[in-house]
Amino acid sequence: MDATTVSQLYAVVEAGEAAPERLGVALGAVPIASVLIVPTAGTSLDPGSAQPLVEMAQKADAAVLLAGDAQLARTLRADGVHLNVGKDLLGAYEAARAILGNRGIVGIDAGISRHDAMTLAEAGADYIAFGAPPHLKDRDKARARRDELIGWWGEIFEVPCVAFDVETREEAEALSRAGADFIAIRLGADATPAAIRELVAGIAAALFVSETAG
Repeated sequence: MDATTVSQLYAVVEAGEAAPERLGVALGAVPIASVLIVPTAGTSLDPGSAQPLVEMAQKADAAVLLAGDAQLARTLRADGVHLNVGKDLLGAYEAARAILGNRGIVGIDAGISRHDAMTLAEAGADYIAFGAPPHLKDRDKARARRDELIGWWGEIFEVPCVAFDVETREEAEALSRAGADFIAIRLGADATPAAIRELVAGIAAALFVSETAG
């Protein structure tokens, strides 16, 4: 990544009672390019709780994606859908694209499969994501694999890449240098407004450092 390029922020917010406050704090603190709305664990997205988040983010000029539900994204006039890693990612991509058309964003988490990542990019995915999911017990190994995949992707492919599960400004700066186009940060349901403001401001500052030092 050269000195004229800097990763953009991609916020992940869990829909729920306090979600508008958390998202509002983040959007008010720094420019955020994209917002992914995810359901609480074990549930599906509720249109009633997702709608105000879609409107809030779009008003702040962020592209809004819904997790896993292209039809709901179309209904709520979100900008697109994010598909998580699964057994038939290509089929899931094709189904989402049929619902959203070419104007909708369809982004995909390719897990740790280079083959899936390349296949999906060739099929027309708007971005490919790599992460270090919290359920993986060996956190160092998970992060190392994510970092390796992002570095590999950034050197070869033009399709944008999103780095998920970024927890610190040091991680953000390293991933930005490695070639991630977007740095995804989670606005945790248990995080206070002050903590969210500090997190997004710190990571945004780290990306600026990466840009100017590139």
